[in-house]
Amino acid sequence: MIKNITTSKVAILALVSGLTACGEIPFQSSSDEAASASSQNAKPDFSQITDVTLKKAAFFDFLRPAVEHENQRITEERQFLESVLSSVNTGKSLSRDQYAYAQKLADAYKLPLDGNMITADWLAAMLERVDVLPESLVLSQAANESGWGTSRFAIEGNNYFGQWCYRKGCGLVPNARNEGASHEVAVFASPYLSVQAYFMNVNTNRAYQDLRDIRSAQRKAGEVVEGTKLAEGLSRYSERGHAYVDEIQAMIKHNNQYWRQG
Repeated sequence: MIKNITTSKVAILALVSGLTACGEIPFQSSSDEAASASSQNAKPDFSQITDVTLKKAAFFDFLRPAVEHENQRITEERQFLESVLSSVNTGKSLSRDQYAYAQKLADAYKLPLDGNMITADWLAAMLERVDVLPESLVLSQAANESGWGTSRFAIEGNNYFGQWCYRKGCGLVPNARNEGASHEVAVFASPYLSVQAYFMNVNTNRAYQDLRDIRSAQRKAGEVVEGTKLAEGLSRYSERGHAYVDEIQAMIKHNNQYWRQG
């Protein structure tokens, strides 16, 4: 199971340690207080909402602002990279600020520059990582992993995606952890940071290269980046493999009425 544990603006880009099965993944913590507050304030007690339709609407509406904020952040990063690629392809010189920002993105997305040079190949590889995730996919996974916000890890640790960590004391110890296992379930200061860590995990972890390849192919074909298709690249997110993928795809289709996009 690989559920491991990001820029708004250059001046506020701060690297924070996240986690991966292969080591630590840096992700970036936004200082946008409004976005963070949107997922922190008035956290509902979803277990008390007995009407299924109301519970689903409440859950999706609770996390949607964080998802939209992350996709907006990534869109801005992507636009920057596309503008730099255009400059590189036309032989234009890059400014010091452009280079500094590209270096910070390289660090955040764990893709070092080519010999400290910004090349077309590096930019193309970055654009495969720096891309949006459809809300239908993100919110369906959050609902699945957190039991619609009722799991112990969502309530006590603001963890809606089942992200693990591997340092003793880094999170909550699962009650049913197998003997000899050392993982814990990561704890986040806010639901927003859980969403942010999920985005960086899916966009950087080698376990989800298939998802990124599918997304890149959709882009090249001029298609909309769509959640059901991207879910095919998540077989390594859960020990259940393809059964997990089938379940996420079914959730996306079944809850179609709630999606504003993708």
